[in-house]
Formats: sequence, structure tokens, C-alpha cells
Amino acid sequence: MQSNTIMATEPNATDRMLQAVKRLAPVGTSTLARHLQMTVEAARQQVNRLLEQGLIAGEMQPAKGAGRPGQAWRLTEAGQRHFPDAHAQLTVQLIDAVRAVFGEEGLERLIAAREAESRSRYAAACTGKKLSTRFEQLARVRSEEGYMARVEKDGGALIFLEDHCPICAAADSCRGFCRSEEALLQEIAGDQARVVRGEYLLEGGNRCAYRVIPITAL
Repeated sequence: MQSNTIMATEPNATDRMLQAVKRLAPVGTSTLARHLQMTVEAARQQVNRLLEQGLIAGEMQPAKGAGRPGQAWRLTEAGQRHFPDAHAQLTVQLIDAVRAVFGEEGLERLIAAREAESRSRYAAACTGKKLSTRFEQLARVRSEEGYMARVEKDGGALIFLEDHCPICAAADSCRGFCRSEEALLQEIAGDQARVVRGEYLLEGGNRCAYRVIPITAL
């Protein structure tokens, strides 16, 4: 039986296009062509196939300068399901069971235990003295966990991006997981920076994005 989940082995053309849309959304066809090193016509054909399958949807983008408004692509809910959400249904059922048996206090204890385990793992992996080094190290660890994480620079600040959430169903059922992860990012920043969440996947964003602002810039 063939799985509809994208694996980390050799991706086929559809997988590569979906991965590019997920990372770059909202993104136009010509940008996808450049990113995937293919012709615009080849990219357009793949985009049309994904549209027919209901895996992506278009949205109009404002015109740049005197040009016409362009169409950009993002993943639909069906497209998002091509990326792994670690045992989503079972995870949500377990969260509901913890709530029913132990109440919200018990669920908070579960989240705290997960946070403590993650804190220990990240502290061991993120040992750089420079703020940017620690977040680059964190991005590698988070990517290994399935978050498709990366770091970009924006002036004096860093932007920590996670293009995928492998625990999305759990986080949607209990936002405490998101609160916990934001706190962990702040611990990586320490007293060198303030972490502020901007884009949020569970509130309609294309990804989760955190702005890491050095204290000297505040």
C-alpha cells in the first residue's frame, strides 16, 4: 500500500513541488521554477496538477510597481496532510484521555514533563556563544524532529522559521504545547534577546515564525 506521506528519501517531482510551496508560501510559479531549477512552463504544469488534486490553492498578491497583480500558491489542508503529523489521531485521543482522567492540571503536568525533556536535549545541542549560532544549532535539531526549521536574518534580528509542525493535531487540541515551545525558544535566547512569535500555523499562517530581537535593539 502506497503512503501519501512525504518521506525523507528521494522525493519525486510532486513531493519536491509540495515541499517548495510549503517552505516558500505564498509563492509564485516563477519563483518555484527558480527554486527547483526548472523552466517556468514545467513548474506551471506541476502547479496545475497540484491544483487539480486539490493540494494547493491560489491567492492574489498585490502588484509590484506598475506590474499586474500576481497569483501565489499555498498548501490546502489536503496538501498539509502530505507531511507527517506524528500519529495525529492517537495523540489527540491520548490528550482527551488525560483531560478526562486527570483534568487540565494533569495535562499541564504532561506538557511540563515534555518541556523539561526538550529543554535538556536542546541545551546539550545549542552550545554556541553567539545568539545566531545557537539558533542555527536549534534549527538542525528541530529539523531532525520534523519541524523543517531554518534561520533567516532581518537587519539586526533573527527570524526562526518552522515550515512544518509534526505535532499539529496535538497543538490544535491543546495550545499549551505551543506555549511551551515558545518558552523553550526564549531559553535558547537567554538574556541576549527577546523572542516574539509572529506568524502562527494554527491561526492561518503558512508556518510558525519567531522574531529573535537582540536586547540591544529594544
